[in-house]
Amino acid sequence: MNHFQYIDGALHAEDVPLADIAAAVGTPFYCYSTATLERHYKVFSEAFADHDALICYAVKANANLAVIRTLADLGAGADVVSEGELRKALAGGVPADRIVFSGVGKTHAEIAYALDCGVMQLNVESIPELEALSAIAAGKGITASIGIRINPDVDARTHEKISTGKAENKFGIAAAAAPEAFARAAALPGVRPVSVAVHIGSQLTDLEPFRAAFTTLAALVGELRAQGHEIERVDLGGGLGIPYREESLPLPIDYAAVVKGAVGNLGCQLVFEPGRMLVGNAGVLVSRVIYVKEGEAKRFVIVDAAMNDLMRPAMYDAWHDIKPLNAPPQDAPVAPVDVVGPACETSDTFARQRNLTPIREGDLLAILTAGAYGAVMASTYNVRLLTPEILVRGSKWSIVRARPSYEDLLRQDSLATWQDRSI
Repeated sequence: MNHFQYIDGALHAEDVPLADIAAAVGTPFYCYSTATLERHYKVFSEAFADHDALICYAVKANANLAVIRTLADLGAGADVVSEGELRKALAGGVPADRIVFSGVGKTHAEIAYALDCGVMQLNVESIPELEALSAIAAGKGITASIGIRINPDVDARTHEKISTGKAENKFGIAAAAAPEAFARAAALPGVRPVSVAVHIGSQLTDLEPFRAAFTTLAALVGELRAQGHEIERVDLGGGLGIPYREESLPLPIDYAAVVKGAVGNLGCQLVFEPGRMLVGNAGVLVSRVIYVKEGEAKRFVIVDAAMNDLMRPAMYDAWHDIKPLNAPPQDAPVAPVDVVGPACETSDTFARQRNLTPIREGDLLAILTAGAYGAVMASTYNVRLLTPEILVRGSKWSIVRARPSYEDLLRQDSLATWQDRSI
């Protein structure tokens, strides 16, 4: 469910007409709904109300400071994978002792910064990382709580580019090698292994891969405890899929039943790292039609948003529903069009042969389910300005990231010291 609905024929974000925002800030822009963020967090958290559970929002899905603060105010922790995300989480109001630092390639500087901040847990993904973390922590006189992320070799049955739990993926330590990794950690100074972590991928629409991964994890916890390790919590990652085109998918309560069936009797704190599930349907990308082009083989609707604003269709062939901001008549005819952006790439395409009602130059369109992996993956490709972000709460809206100017963009570069600056 989301809070983007037609009211009197105009598409609204909660109580705000999206066209009003477009008139004020221009297009394209991202818009997020506070009510949707709050609802999704509460639905997920309520599914685990009978367990000691910590929901650590995966900041990589949407790193806007206002989005992080909205979730932090509800009690969310954070899952981060870089120093930048850690700094964002802290600035957004997430306490350090509710932050998990994940990621396969933490630098020594990032590890040192996380230790100085006092994060709750660092998830280790290799023996070299474990040894580096030990040396850095011991050098600081710190004993860091760590999790060891296992790779259960489970096919998440999702897009190959967002699958993370198979043997050929770069993430985690093979489950069979985990006892040796825990023994090594227990013998090292500066680290205390307290958690087993797993994350098998993103946008899972089937619960069976979760069940397989969590069953493997539960068996490993039993084995580790038999070897004398004190496992206090299990980090179950994220990955629960969301509907991009009105499909029927498992709900958090269904996911919770799988979790509880597999690991609910371990006596561990449960840590979750949802990202897309919390923010995906809470955002839209609003764009204006520049031209409608009659091609030789197709009709093209050319909009002012581009692949640099929303990368998912180009990178993953992802589907996003597209709606006009002015509701069409119920009996309006539909015809296939390609909705494309202005970037100099054929892949700059949001929809191919999509059946849409008549669209004209100047019309405003909303690309739905754009709250996750949208603005956070944006770039300035083709020297295009980054897209502003708006947060709505009821009848109020606020710019939470302004559109930079071309002067801002140019200031990021400089001529080489030997180049003529008088030109």
